[in-house]
Amino acid sequence: MKLTKKSHACVRLEKDGRTLVLDPGMFTEEDAVRGADALLVTHEHPDHFDEGRLRAALDADPAVELWTLRSVADRLSAAYPGRVRTVGHGDAFTAAGFDVEVHGELHAVIHPDLPRVTNVGFLVDGAVFHPGDALTVPDRPVDTLLLPVMAPWNKISEVIDYVREVRPRRAYDIHDALLTDLARPIYDGQIGALGGTDHRRLAPGTSADV
Repeated sequence: MKLTKKSHACVRLEKDGRTLVLDPGMFTEEDAVRGADALLVTHEHPDHFDEGRLRAALDADPAVELWTLRSVADRLSAAYPGRVRTVGHGDAFTAAGFDVEVHGELHAVIHPDLPRVTNVGFLVDGAVFHPGDALTVPDRPVDTLLLPVMAPWNKISEVIDYVREVRPRRAYDIHDALLTDLARPIYDGQIGALGGTDHRRLAPGTSADV
């Protein structure tokens, strides 16, 4: 697969001429969903789910389908019958030729006074795992972890321990729009030194083979 990093939590995966896009939110470039064959959304927060952008992608190509959890699907399914699929933990499906497994149920705790929304992670082709806004550990090995490095709900010690627990062969940063350039060397150094894996960062728009 070819993985292309888009801004914040969005990535594009390409294989055999088809494209799968995960979590195109409000911090993501306008072209993030262009040419997508299928879309995956982990949860309802706007930095992962831009409703207008998804509607535009579904309107532009009647073959495009969306897989997501109920809180997102309920806002779109009536307008796109048969094209918005509701999934949850333990489900498995094929989207645009990619085999996808669903892991996880809840968003990480932001604060005890705030209710937790639902959140799912997607393991694509048994290799690339996007956890959304959670530190979900799949019950199977992960080759490439998309690592949420900076969010209101985490701190760097938790990020490092998450990498240690998942034990991927490599980890690429996501959820990084709020991370300033001044902080990036600190995160790079500490996660790389303490995480126990090959820790990498892609600039938005750049790609790697996974």
